[in-house]
Amino acid sequence: MFSQFIDTVMGILNDSGISAFLAEGGWKNLIMIGVSCFLIYLAIAKKFEPLLLLPIAFGMLLTNLPGAGLFHPEYWVSTFEDGSLNSEYWQMIDGKPELIVGNVLHGGLLDILYLGVKLGVYPPLIFLGIGCMTDFGPLISNPKSFLLGAAAQLGIFVAFIGALALGMSPQEAGAIGIIGGADGPTAIFTATKLAPHLLGPIAVAAYSYMALIPFIQKPIMRALTTKKERMVRMETLRTVSKTEKIIFPIVVTIVVSVLLPDAATLVGMLMLGNLMRESGVVERITKTAQNELMNIITIFLGVTVGATTNAQSFLNMSTIKIVLMGLVAFALGTAGGVLFGKLMYLLTGGKVNPLIGSAGVSAVPMAARVSQMVGQEEDPGNFLLMHAMGPNVAGVIGSAVAAGVLINMLG
Repeated sequence: MFSQFIDTVMGILNDSGISAFLAEGGWKNLIMIGVSCFLIYLAIAKKFEPLLLLPIAFGMLLTNLPGAGLFHPEYWVSTFEDGSLNSEYWQMIDGKPELIVGNVLHGGLLDILYLGVKLGVYPPLIFLGIGCMTDFGPLISNPKSFLLGAAAQLGIFVAFIGALALGMSPQEAGAIGIIGGADGPTAIFTATKLAPHLLGPIAVAAYSYMALIPFIQKPIMRALTTKKERMVRMETLRTVSKTEKIIFPIVVTIVVSVLLPDAATLVGMLMLGNLMRESGVVERITKTAQNELMNIITIFLGVTVGATTNAQSFLNMSTIKIVLMGLVAFALGTAGGVLFGKLMYLLTGGKVNPLIGSAGVSAVPMAARVSQMVGQEEDPGNFLLMHAMGPNVAGVIGSAVAAGVLINMLG
């Protein structure tokens, strides 16, 4: 009886996750669980981008629990190291490999939810909600803001070149560079198209830097501007008519989609959301898109992206390179916007405050708030928020266009 009891206990222990922790490489899972707990702490205690950082961190926790079976990374490997196709991922149709999902449907819960990431469904729906919540009035009122939004994409392409220099493939470099746009959904969308095996580190880096915007941007903004420039008060923006606000998303969708079809998915959904908002005739579905739908997709997106950060794929030198290059991209994007703002300051005879250029990264509306905060540190009566919202929303469009360019070039 005693031996049977011992055998039963040992069988339970061998089938549990405890034995996996004790096995070779199990320490990596323990490290990742520790990292996930730290991110949960940042989300709850420090309120660092909690809406996405919390589900991402918990997804990271779930995927690194041995034996839970919620997510199977091996289902999402398209080819093995020897170059052969993974039959769990592909099936042959007319002699050509085609993506299948049948085996995934027998996987865990997160395998099924991950299809929304893999097939590129979640990021565009996030953009739909963002469009419903965004007022493009400041951008329409001051079209020069487009230039600031474009200049802030500098970090994307510099980081792309830097990642190539570090030995990354062109596709990996493109996916890493897009972190500089400070737009989580765009980074995820681009990574799924160009380098899905890097999705976890890229998503964690992108949202971590978005949460750290005030800490990263403020020193750069102060270093690149003078006190005189930071104290510039800009003229009040003109009032934009409802007709202009309705025409704008339609025109942008047509122009961007014709010139760069690969950007049509993100830009189109962003502009659809904005048209729904500005039309005033679909209030019910507008509220649904910016509230219930946005919240549901945020949960699914966060947890499944976190699930890709299993110990085997996350704890390596590539992750360190991604984190460093992402920081470089973000910093250069901020610097590019501020420097172009200085140029506009000179060309307009001191009518443009260069601080609004930093808002050209597409973290809406945090980047615009940082411009406001830094400006008011010099002049408490200076209100730059609405002026900064122009480059800020231009940055959303700019990052989507930059993603389209990279996908078109490298996809």
